[in-house]
Amino acid sequence: MVRQVIAPGSAKTAAPRRQMNGAQTLVEALRRVGVKLLFGHPGGASLPIYDALYDAQDIRHILVRHEQVAAHAAVGYARASGSVGVCTATSGPGATNLITGLTDAMMDSVAVVAITGQVPRPVIGNDAFQEADVTGITMPITKYNTLVMHPTDIPRAIYNAFHLARTGRPGPVLVDIPRDVSQEICEPDFETVPHLPGYRPVVEGNPNQITEAADALSAAARPIIYAGGGILTSGATPELTALVDATGIPVALTLMGKGAMDEMHPRCLGMLGMHGSAFANWAINSADVVLAVGVRFDDRVTGRLKDFAPHARFIHVDIDPAEIGKNKPAHIPIVGDAKQVLAALGPRVRAPQIEAWWKQIEEWRRRNPFRYRQRDGRISHQYVCDLLNRLTGGRAIVATDVGQHQMWMAQWYRCREPRTFITSGGLGAMGFGFPAAMGAKFARPDKQVLALVGDGGFQMTLQDLSTAVEHELSLPIVILNNGALGMVRQWQTFFYRGRLSSSILRNPDFAAVAQAFGARGIRVTRPDEVEAALTTALATEGVPCVVDVHCDPEENCLPMIPSGQSVAEMILDE
Repeated sequence: MVRQVIAPGSAKTAAPRRQMNGAQTLVEALRRVGVKLLFGHPGGASLPIYDALYDAQDIRHILVRHEQVAAHAAVGYARASGSVGVCTATSGPGATNLITGLTDAMMDSVAVVAITGQVPRPVIGNDAFQEADVTGITMPITKYNTLVMHPTDIPRAIYNAFHLARTGRPGPVLVDIPRDVSQEICEPDFETVPHLPGYRPVVEGNPNQITEAADALSAAARPIIYAGGGILTSGATPELTALVDATGIPVALTLMGKGAMDEMHPRCLGMLGMHGSAFANWAINSADVVLAVGVRFDDRVTGRLKDFAPHARFIHVDIDPAEIGKNKPAHIPIVGDAKQVLAALGPRVRAPQIEAWWKQIEEWRRRNPFRYRQRDGRISHQYVCDLLNRLTGGRAIVATDVGQHQMWMAQWYRCREPRTFITSGGLGAMGFGFPAAMGAKFARPDKQVLALVGDGGFQMTLQDLSTAVEHELSLPIVILNNGALGMVRQWQTFFYRGRLSSSILRNPDFAAVAQAFGARGIRVTRPDEVEAALTTALATEGVPCVVDVHCDPEENCLPMIPSGQSVAEMILDE
């Protein structure tokens, strides 16, 4: 612990420290790291914390109806703002309900700090009421966690947590505080500093490797940039765009990388991967040099690894050295922050001669664009996503749930700005979209935010319509309702002989449910009703507006590279 030391006989004397309990110490530490808002739900072990929050007029607490929502909302807040998202829960079931959201944050590298109450120190390990080994349970799904056993350790625990969450490769951190620690009186030292021996993320790439990468790109005949969420995390959109403008090299984005550059840019191929465009997938698999930045070669992008870009040399840039070479060997590995590495790399790359390469890509793009059709008066999911893109100009913040609608929105929503597409990528957590949209709206009240959800995922967290109504959130929630767990139904149709086992849903009237919560509800059943309903929802102020769009129950999400296969097995059409 760092403390001020006054030499004997010195004219100066240390100012007396204010006495406060552990919970008050926690709140003051949160204030000092800049927390303005947190999402949570109280319980017995966290009551002292909530008592201290009662007096904290400058820290806003959002009461959610389920702790899973608190974690997802914190992720949405962090991803929309670039700040650390904060959530809190009580011991036992409160803390374990955060686990899905924390795992999502870990998989998608999101800066979140979770603060949990714990049973009193004397009964830890005795199977006390609402006890769970939260630090043990969350060890694999957090970047760091700690059980605080003395109130004077709280400031440093909080400072460490926020420093770890937001630096290097971001991720979730959990701080567990026993109830009696929150109640114990102490004299805290808020001048302490983060103390993390050995934690020194490398942010500047090796100059020799950057030079080698620049030479490889300059000499390439078929180069491509494969850009992911690390671009957004590091704020590297200007550097990426400058590199592309100077060299003309095409860019393909991961799902997590949507918004890493303006998707209307002529050199942007949009999303690649399992449900990405055919032309983006063909391009990367025909490339001779791949600059992979802030990506982890996820299986939803690569498919069968040995067949992914088999003729390419890989330049892999990532701040996490554990990711480089983990799935695909890197010919030129560069450990560092994407923004700093691209800033150093860009001026060294000479524009390659790639006119023939672009001619081939444009032919692929012309031959196989995204397309859809309305069938027999049914509403196409893709039509709704296309309309939302046109009505918002691609400049709204969109949070999606997980499933077919997620992939259709990723295909059709062309992000113009960073941090405007929020989805559960690595974990694929149903129930994520609506809470994440709420978190994003709290982070960016000045911005149009909307949730696009499926009828299955929405039912996992819809109880927090109460929260959205209570806080008068202007939040459109568009449900693509096809009466099924759509992606499950699609896989059962394609790969399980059409045996639809437990994938068909019996849904409530979502518009009526919304109205019961005090929100606005609109039911849409015909294609000619869609645009007016979406326009109304986007214009609705002071209350969430649920638009229940009854879509074609048989529409499948294509193109599709079947799991574990390659571009050669891509399904283009039915």
